[in-house]
Amino acid sequence: MQQRPTSRVRPRWCWLSLAAAFCWHIVPASAATAAEVSDAFARQARYLAQQAQSYEHGEGVRRDPEHAAVLYCEAARLGDPEAIYALGWMYANARGVARNDAYAGTLFAMAAFLGNEHAARMMRYTGDYTGAVPDCLHPPPSTVLEYWPADEMIASMSGDRQRIARILVEHAPKFGIQPRLALAIALAESNLDATALSPKNAMGVMQLIPDTAARFNVRKPLDPEDNIKGGLAYLRWLLSYFEGDIALAAAGYNAGEGAVERYRGVPPYPETRRYVERILAFVRNRRHPFDSSIVSPSQVTSASNLSAQKEQD
Repeated sequence: MQQRPTSRVRPRWCWLSLAAAFCWHIVPASAATAAEVSDAFARQARYLAQQAQSYEHGEGVRRDPEHAAVLYCEAARLGDPEAIYALGWMYANARGVARNDAYAGTLFAMAAFLGNEHAARMMRYTGDYTGAVPDCLHPPPSTVLEYWPADEMIASMSGDRQRIARILVEHAPKFGIQPRLALAIALAESNLDATALSPKNAMGVMQLIPDTAARFNVRKPLDPEDNIKGGLAYLRWLLSYFEGDIALAAAGYNAGEGAVERYRGVPPYPETRRYVERILAFVRNRRHPFDSSIVSPSQVTSASNLSAQKEQD
């Protein structure tokens, strides 16, 4: 069994998870217990690390090691040992970041202290802990770490909206949708009102027009669960069509994918621009995993990807 490094290599660095709330002067939004906060940080960290792995290896998304490094760093800030190790490996091998053995050695020492069995062996190649860490692990004192799932947000809602939000968060992963994005769309569309009707006859929580409801086999558009399933199915299709580009998928949900095609991007409609900005501000990300088997990609994203590939070549 691999022995962990002794206290000699323990970083004089603010250990993460629950400790982050104190070392970075972060106070959770509600009076959650210490155990609840710690558990929430751990779940968020694991989720971010899994997303990072998807981008690192191109699993369901276009391979993007630079974005993977960003996500690994966010997970590392929350104390995930595997993310700390993975980020160290990226610095040791110049994957998505410039090679930096000082960063790598420190990260491996931190991961080893937290129990990662591979990290101590890697220190033989990069050296011991130096105290040097990437800038992304030095957030300003005012930084507020937001963790997911948003139990506190849902708990603060009224009874009916809370019920709708829980249905949405329960079903989103079944459609391959991150709950945060699903909630952003539903809040922007109807503010979680199952009885909402628009002048254009868009109906329910996800504001499905009749054509979209029929397209995704929604038989009872004013039934919250049926409506939510149809909206999530459409959102999943849009994410596949636009290859995980959240801005384009959100624009498509608001204005229709045809409008995105015509304008070769987010349409210039003020309502749609505001809508996309609201979604991006809520999810704090521009990329989302997608199922490439659902539909062939849009020419908009295909052309963008080809242009990016030419620039790399």
